[in-house]
Amino acid sequence: MLHLPTDEIDETRPWLHPEHASPEGVVGIGGQLRSDVLLNAYSDGVFPWFNDDEPIIWWSPDPRCIIDFDQFHVPKRLAATLRKNPFRITVNTAFPEVIRACGERLEGTWLTDDMIAAYVELHRMGHAHSLECWAEGELAGGIYGVAVGGFFAGESMFFRRTDASKVALVKLVEHLRLRGFDLFDLQIINHHTAQFHPVEIPRREYLQRLAAAVAKPGVSFE
Repeated sequence: MLHLPTDEIDETRPWLHPEHASPEGVVGIGGQLRSDVLLNAYSDGVFPWFNDDEPIIWWSPDPRCIIDFDQFHVPKRLAATLRKNPFRITVNTAFPEVIRACGERLEGTWLTDDMIAAYVELHRMGHAHSLECWAEGELAGGIYGVAVGGFFAGESMFFRRTDASKVALVKLVEHLRLRGFDLFDLQIINHHTAQFHPVEIPRREYLQRLAAAVAKPGVSFE
């Protein structure tokens, strides 16, 4: 179990510096899901990930998975789907609906009610954003994440129609490039994102690139 020394606990940063992470990438346990804490976390290269029956667990894995805009790969079948323009694309139109849909999974979810509330508050503050795919007037899929300066952390995506989440990711990458973002963090590789050829980089390099991206002025998601 990872613990911070009691005389060093900062309630706005209840984690160790990432260079002191456990082998699994854990940097802290406990704290609160407040908007100021979450913004500090993403700016420090840390994110929360835990189950409903656990305390908040803060992570900074090594290596770190990112999307390199110049190496982003769209599979041929998905490219064919994109050419048909099957969905209407919007941004920040249905953030609460998108994050709740990301938590509606039969296998269970790490998106607790408290976490959803925290990210909805970040959305109200202008730091959490969503991109939506619509079909016949209904929400077909989407993706959400957190932005600080020129940095964007993709958190989760969902689909209700075939390929909607994949289309959402492709459209988000296009959107971030156009808006001047420098770093798109996926945290860890999974089978949903592996087909897009994300890149794993050492945590030390990630933290250097993160600091530069967070400090970049003049970048706005909308």
